[in-house]
Amino acid sequence: MSRGARRRQRQQPRTLQVFLIIVLILLTACVAVKAFFLKAPEQKVDELPSQPSSTGDPQLSEEEQAAQEALRSHLERKGGFYTILVSGSDDGNGNSDTNILVAVDTVNGYVYGVSIPRDSKAVWDGKSHKINAAFGKGGMTKLAEVVSDQLGIPVDYTVSVDLTGFEALVEAIGGVNFDVPINMDYDDPIQNLSIHFKKGVQYLNGADAMRVVRFRHNNDGTGYGSEDLGRMQTQQKFLKAVAKKMLTASNILTKIDDYAKIFNQYVDTNLTVGNLAWLCTEVLKMGVDKIDFSTLPNEWRSPYIYLIPDETLTLVNTYLNPYVEDRTAEDLHLPS
Repeated sequence: MSRGARRRQRQQPRTLQVFLIIVLILLTACVAVKAFFLKAPEQKVDELPSQPSSTGDPQLSEEEQAAQEALRSHLERKGGFYTILVSGSDDGNGNSDTNILVAVDTVNGYVYGVSIPRDSKAVWDGKSHKINAAFGKGGMTKLAEVVSDQLGIPVDYTVSVDLTGFEALVEAIGGVNFDVPINMDYDDPIQNLSIHFKKGVQYLNGADAMRVVRFRHNNDGTGYGSEDLGRMQTQQKFLKAVAKKMLTASNILTKIDDYAKIFNQYVDTNLTVGNLAWLCTEVLKMGVDKIDFSTLPNEWRSPYIYLIPDETLTLVNTYLNPYVEDRTAEDLHLPS
């Protein structure tokens, strides 16, 4: 196998994490049920101009008063809508391997996770960086600041995940029966990676599950045909299988202590236990079928990935925007 092909296979788990992290978000929420109390999270509120009196502010012109009123309207938030930035790392390099902005709309009943490519261009302190370096610069606080500035929307909460916890989670639920979509035969001694599964329904433990969702192509070059699309479809199906089994009544009741151990070991978040318990009840009401995923529209121009402004704006307004009014091109700050 060529060096380039091997590099592509090695980088693939970062795409996988887009899906695995969402399972761990559900895990954190379900663990919180053990606390036996619920509290809706607070939304991040922008600093707004003061409300005008009935006679207006005599120190402001009519145009200035109209501009302030327009700003207040532009920053009015939807009720029951939260944005949560989730990041994961498993290689100890100090940067984040995966960044996903998750929108939780408890009014319309959906969860939507959008992957932000780790090599997306970002600018701070007057210098260009890959966006995953924001985590290494200032942790989740800096990363949330950069993501918020680029997409023109606030980040209400953050979740940091050690992704080695995924295998532990699959083990905790007793493994998963999964319909492997194609024959998989891949070996890479450099990574000490061996993936061998026959097409059809297979029982997968934690380590097996990681191999199946990591698979991209066989050693002879055959595989999904469209590698990224095929792999992502497999990951989505597997994620839903894990989430469905994890969220069954029997698993929630009997596995809660196991979930708690995994949560405490692998997850760090500024959501309170009460917040997580409340979110858990909302997600359970929605059901697994109301959880969807995508990646921010992008194009590769070495050495960075650039987000496509028009398509990104459409996606933000369709799924991620916590404000009543649509965002405009002026709200986004995407490096060119």
